[in-house]
Amino acid sequence: MSAVPDVPLPDVPLADVPVFDAPVVATAGSTDPAAPLVVLLHGRGSNERDIIGLAEHLPAGPAYAAVRAPIAEGGGYAWFANRGIGRPVAESLAATMSWFRAWLDGVASSGRPVVLVGFSGGAAFAGGLLLSDPGRFAGTAILYGTLPFDAGVPVTPGLLDGAPVFVAQGDADTVIPRELLDRTWHYLVGESGAASSARRDPGGHGLTVDTVDELGEWIAALT
Repeated sequence: MSAVPDVPLPDVPLADVPVFDAPVVATAGSTDPAAPLVVLLHGRGSNERDIIGLAEHLPAGPAYAAVRAPIAEGGGYAWFANRGIGRPVAESLAATMSWFRAWLDGVASSGRPVVLVGFSGGAAFAGGLLLSDPGRFAGTAILYGTLPFDAGVPVTPGLLDGAPVFVAQGDADTVIPRELLDRTWHYLVGESGAASSARRDPGGHGLTVDTVDELGEWIAALT
């Protein structure tokens, strides 16, 4: 199984970031408002329709919601303005995380488990949400992407103590800079203190059947 990869696009000046509209959300799975919620976050230059199909390959039981990123860009959408691939502008990331949290608080009140699954640019966004509020999420999957280092969120030793994290990377990934992938791996598997499940694939920047199967098992154990 392959996923629509992030498309290297020109950086977006922060001044050009629009006022954010209400989130556009595609849903699948349970309609029970108390069911665990798995939020799917697409890559840069993609949209919610491209990633909602992943829910068909994940466990029955949870509710699935794919949210469209708020910044229109290159025929698709982005989660933040970039200062380089995998390197969010801190002010932009803070603004979009605030927008996302307002939506999330409206659909997942306290006590409803929320699992984030982010691919590529969506992985960086999911990582920012996790790092800024580690106790908010029942689990976070960082798929073929980097954490948002040097972007205004803490990345300190022990910050994610016990937090369930699933990380998957491709050894031949040429979209995300290797230095960022390696730094993400070392942090999540080591010094963060997260309860991490990690896998490497020999391929590049795309989901594999084996990764999706393992992700599904991880989600099932959480929900």
